[in-house]
Order: sequence, then C-alpha cells, then structure tokens
Amino acid sequence: MAKWKVAATAVTFGKLNKEPVERLKEFGCEVTLNPYGRPLTEDEMIEYAKDADAIILGNDKVTAKVIENCRNLKIIAKHGVGIDGVDLKAAEKAGLIVTNAPASNNEEVADLAIGYILMLARGLYQANADTKAGRWIKPIGISLYKKTIGIVGLGAIGVAVARRAKGFDMEILGYDIKENPAALEIGVKYVSLEELLSKADFVSLHLPLTSGTENIINAERLNLMKKGAILVNTARRQLVDYDELYKLLSDGTLRGYATDVFDFEPPAHIPLFDLPNVIVTPHIGGTTLESNRRMGDIAVDNVIAVLSGQTPPNLVRSK
Repeated sequence: MAKWKVAATAVTFGKLNKEPVERLKEFGCEVTLNPYGRPLTEDEMIEYAKDADAIILGNDKVTAKVIENCRNLKIIAKHGVGIDGVDLKAAEKAGLIVTNAPASNNEEVADLAIGYILMLARGLYQANADTKAGRWIKPIGISLYKKTIGIVGLGAIGVAVARRAKGFDMEILGYDIKENPAALEIGVKYVSLEELLSKADFVSLHLPLTSGTENIINAERLNLMKKGAILVNTARRQLVDYDELYKLLSDGTLRGYATDVFDFEPPAHIPLFDLPNVIVTPHIGGTTLESNRRMGDIAVDNVIAVLSGQTPPNLVRSK
C-alpha cells in the first residue's frame, strides 16, 4: 500500500516523460495524473487533491479555500517557475511548503519570444496560410538585423532573450526595478520604461505579475510605442491593456502582437484573436521535451525531500 498520495495537475507531468512518476512510485507514492487535460477549477482542485500529501502544480490556482480543504497536504511543488497562482500567505499559515523549478524553462521561453518576433516581422504566419491556400502573395516584412529591442523584465528569461537579440546585432534596451549584472555584461542599456517603449522596434515582456506590474503596459504607455512596432508577451496576460492594444493593432499603428499567456486556460474568445496581426499559442513557451524532463525531475526532487522530512532544494517564501 502506498504511503503517500501525489496529485499532479500539471498537464504534461508524466505524459511526455514517465521517469518522474516512476521515481515517486519507487519512493512509496500513489500518483494520479491530470484527468482534464487543462488547469483545474477551484472546486475540481479540492475534489482532486483533497486526500493528497503533495500537489505537483501546473497553471492552476491554489487558493486559500483549496488549502483549507486539502487537510493532508504538505507540499505544493510547481512544475515550472511562476507561483503567482498560489496563495503563499495561506500556504505558510497552514504550514505548507511551496517550491518551484527555477531555470527549468528559461531558454525555451526565450526561444519562443524571438520566434514570435521573426514571425511577425516577416509575416510568416500569413505567408504560410496564403501559400497553402494557393495565394501567391509575398509579404514585405522588416529585418531584425541592427534593429532595437526593448526587454521589459531582465531576470533569467529576459537575459536569455537579450543573448539571442545580440546574435541579430540588435541594440538592446532594458527596463527593470534593478540592474542585472548578467544583462549589463551582454550590453543591455537600462533606460526608463517610457524611453524603451518610444525607441524599440520590438518589445518583449518578461515581468512577473504583481500589484506593481499589473497593467504596466497601459493605454498611455502603448501609445508611446513606435509606429510599426511589435509587442510580444510570454509573461502574464494582465500586464497589458487589451482594449487599447486592440485599437492600435486594428488601425495599423502597431505591426503585431503575439502572446502565449491568458487570464484563464483555455481562454474565452475575444475580439483581439480575430485580428490578422495577432498570434496566440496555448501556453507552450516553457514546454519542450527537454524542459519537461527538467521540470519533472526538479518537482519530484522537491516532493521527495519534503516527504522525507528534509528541506527542499527550491523553497519559495512569500514576500
């Protein structure tokens, strides 16, 4: 009989790579995998994890209500990096340990950000659709070479984007609340957010969602962007004012927008999705075969440590 119960809500955990599940079973855990193929609602989470000792968390929310109703829970182990979906104060009050998998998918998200810029700059998405439909239409794009990129948020992912931008000989402008030596070493020039938006041909967002960053790219700041600029958001949906963004994309002021993040998953359809210069993908930025293996291994390391009575390697505390 299994000693521990582990409820995995991360959609890809155990699906692409079986080894983390086998490690948990060998340790004495009964493991259940996400049966929905999407993030769980609050009520679904309570029912699914009510007897669990550990949750391996995807893009679901762990609210105070979930924590209150999961009485056996000892650890919430994020299968990834961002933990803004977890009520950290409620977790600490209940004596729960929260962990994440830092640096497990930085390079993958950076790849996607640059990929978005290439697709929008060269019109690849439309060229592909036109050619397949028998329409021989050659879009006139813009080059990335020696352009200016503005990176908003220069943590590990932002720095990874900067490294890639350097390969295109771009001028790299950066904005964050403090300077990162790794960014300075690459040649990032720190400027105000307003200057960055007014000068950058491409703007890539890499900030966490906090009370200070929500709607940071508001209507006023969107209107500072250069005509024909491209905005990429692989961070959090709530960073951007979508009403104003829609207007600027519709009238051609901005060349394009690409995003991998949403308020809810799967998202409800919104008018922005109907625009031909908008690219949306189903939150795949951090998901590759390689990153999935890293995230799974780190999450299991954290779970086993806590269930063994040890301090996990990737403890997260509320600020």
